[in-house]
Amino acid sequence: MIQRTLVLLKPDAIKRGLVGRILQRFEDAGLKIVAMKMQWIEKKHAEKHYEDLGKRRGEEIKKRMVDFLTLGPVIALVLEGIEAVEVVRKIVGGTEPKTAPPGTIRGDFAHLSIEYSNKKSKAVPNLIHASDSVENAKKEIALWFNKKEIHDYKTIHEEFVF
Repeated sequence: MIQRTLVLLKPDAIKRGLVGRILQRFEDAGLKIVAMKMQWIEKKHAEKHYEDLGKRRGEEIKKRMVDFLTLGPVIALVLEGIEAVEVVRKIVGGTEPKTAPPGTIRGDFAHLSIEYSNKKSKAVPNLIHASDSVENAKKEIALWFNKKEIHDYKTIHEEFVF
């Protein structure tokens, strides 16, 4: 099934100059970039993005994530492909860089632990956000992009799947 998912390259990925290397991994896997933009995020937008995080992990974690997302520019992109949500999550690796497997974006380019970040009262600099479900991907894409900003690749994948 062809799906779309949201990916955010967070300020640490941009500051470290990893954008091209990260995008290459998605393209190498056959995913298509159907929308992409770079912008500074307002606090209210970041709070809306992390709206459910406060309920699941606490308001302090939400505040840290909002503060982190607003530290610098963010690149938001919509990727499309077969089982895109699951494929992207696999490429990205687990949320905690320290435990993300080698070969994943977080496993190869980051190493900090949740414990270290908690001691510093900061968010874990884990480079990237990826939607965790098809339902959340739809909500997040609608938050970050309007329909005019998303390219329509309706049949591209059928042409390349053997």
